Amino acid sequence: MAVLRRDDPYQLAVGMTGVKMGDRIVQVGCPDGDRLAAIASKVGLSGRAVAIVPDDRSAARVRKGAARAGVLVELDLAPPTRLPPADAAFDLVVVDDTGGLLGTMGAEDCTLTVREALRVLRPGGRIMVIGSAPRTGLGALLSRTRGGPPFDPKPSLQAGGCCAVRTLAEREGLVFVEGMKPGVQQH
Repeated sequence: MAVLRRDDPYQLAVGMTGVKMGDRIVQVGCPDGDRLAAIASKVGLSGRAVAIVPDDRSAARVRKGAARAGVLVELDLAPPTRLPPADAAFDLVVVDDTGGLLGTMGAEDCTLTVREALRVLRPGGRIMVIGSAPRTGLGALLSRTRGGPPFDPKPSLQAGGCCAVRTLAEREGLVFVEGMKPGVQQH
């Protein structure tokens, strides 16, 4: 019996973010430098990719993933509750919670992180939270990781001011939750 192997293990994450050439993206947190680099590679030379991480270990993962993929990723060390970029500078904020970045915060800090993400987004921009989901079927039997219960970011996204919050997909041990920054009101 042949086992199907995917050529690109980050294809799902890249597809779910919807990143395209020319986009300006910021990723908060980096438990997987190769996933960050795969997403960042889609912005091309006309776009911008920034990683904001809380510590030196995460910064090393960003540098290593970007170097392996040959992509340019700007790097800032800062807490997720105080993002350095200017207001309305990005089209997409990806919060990678697969390492528990949001899940280990209190509710107030989660909401503050979402508010900061909304601040750096242009009107109509998106926040995508990539989280861990329980594996099922054969994947659950073969998986070596036994994490705690997955964190649901929807209440934090709503409390932080996002609209149209929804779960886009739950596959391959990952869950993708999206929220939108409200657009400019026309009178």
